[in-house]
Amino acid sequence: MAGSVNKVIILGHLGRDPEVKLFDGGGKVVNLSIATSQRWKDKNTGEQRERTEWHRVSVFATYACNYAERFLRKGSLVYVEGALETRKWQDQAGQDRYATDITIRPYGGQLLGLDKATGDGRRAADDGPQQGERGGPPDDRDLSGYGSGQSGGDSAGGDGYSDMDDEIPF
Repeated sequence: MAGSVNKVIILGHLGRDPEVKLFDGGGKVVNLSIATSQRWKDKNTGEQRERTEWHRVSVFATYACNYAERFLRKGSLVYVEGALETRKWQDQAGQDRYATDITIRPYGGQLLGLDKATGDGRRAADDGPQQGERGGPPDDRDLSGYGSGQSGGDSAGGDGYSDMDDEIPF
């Protein structure tokens, strides 16, 4: 096959707080556990049925790691765009083990929180930038300072969002 695609998109809720692991070389990975659910009406009994699927997500992109650490908590509604990767390791008994995760790597994925702002100072990704933060969604540009308090615009605060009304008209 000349070309192929490895892309996964899920929309679900975090089953636990993000788990941050630091590497010796200074990098980090954030592990997420996300639940997606299907609901349907059983044709035979007429009752509502539900099935929940759990997904492991490993975040390696710096901007997404910083965002997950600062804003996501258990129960947060998140949009994840990434790729499937299978890991292989040996357990203590010497048996080969495999796990398939959704991964978000630099230049290859996206992580967005879809919850509204909370009373504890956290806010959702769709609330727009705060003073001193970069505006706009994460993309393939160098966003190592995204959401970390580093300014992405001019020093006068010309982020392009200051004149926008936060109220949604409907």
